[in-house]
Amino acid sequence: MSSLPVFRWRLAPDGYATRRQLRARGLRPGGQEVAAELQRPRRRRGPLVAYLYRVDLAKPVRPMTPARRAALAKANRARRLCPACRRDAGYVIPASLGTCTPCAFPEPSPVLRSA
Repeated sequence: MSSLPVFRWRLAPDGYATRRQLRARGLRPGGQEVAAELQRPRRRRGPLVAYLYRVDLAKPVRPMTPARRAALAKANRARRLCPACRRDAGYVIPASLGTCTPCAFPEPSPVLRSA
């Protein structure tokens, strides 16, 4: 059994926030342990659980460095490059396809009929 305080959905007191809420404020958990749980009941399954952190112990988000920005740009470029035709697709290639749309769904060649 958990020793964390458990709050019902939308009833958490001020001073607690989820990771996303901290990020929206420009903060990060900063190594602190989970302070509480937020539970949203569901009918046929177990409750949805969100972990809460204390806002007063949160630290500011680390600034983006030039090296980190370059690494992120390189990773995003790699996600747009089609492994089959080696062209920039202009969009992030879906993992379900694995290639760009023209490579995944090639146009059928027209059938030539002789008269």
